[in-house]
Amino acid sequence: MAKTSIRMSAEERRESVIRASMIEFAQRGYNGTSTQAIATRVGVSQPYLFRLFPSKRALFEAAVRRCMEEVRDAFLEASDGLEGEAARDAMGHAYLDLVADRSRLMMQMQMYVSTAAAEAAGEVEVGEAVRELWTELWDSVTARAGMSPEEARDFFAQGMLINAMVAMGFPPEHRLWQGFNFEDGC
Repeated sequence: MAKTSIRMSAEERRESVIRASMIEFAQRGYNGTSTQAIATRVGVSQPYLFRLFPSKRALFEAAVRRCMEEVRDAFLEASDGLEGEAARDAMGHAYLDLVADRSRLMMQMQMYVSTAAAEAAGEVEVGEAVRELWTELWDSVTARAGMSPEEARDFFAQGMLINAMVAMGFPPEHRLWQGFNFEDGC
């Protein structure tokens, strides 16, 4: 019996490359990830990978963009129709669900570390792109919840604390989680 393969469109292949890039960058960071590893994960040749994305930096930026879009979309969806503290609480609960996916959490962590490493190596465009995406996230979230600058700072600071605690593997019952609102099963 002949083996049939399903051909992906360039857009579908591009999507699979972004997903694979997120996994690889999450595991190894920008400097530690090879484009060959990404191509292998997707099942394409490296030259084909470079037809979809012109450089490793473009792959990283696409992965960062996707990661930030997923966070933003989860926040906006969770807070739809809500305002103020109710919107912030809904976003916080949505964030806990997001970072339960260790790969997504580690992509965020690598995004920050890799930006510093890339800039130290002279690739300032990486940092510029990440900062632009972070600013877009900040602006859309603070506008949705009507946060003051202080409320926005506290909201994002708490998110970073959550990142650190989840990355270090603190179980939900650990005393350091006290003070976080985990009602409704979150």
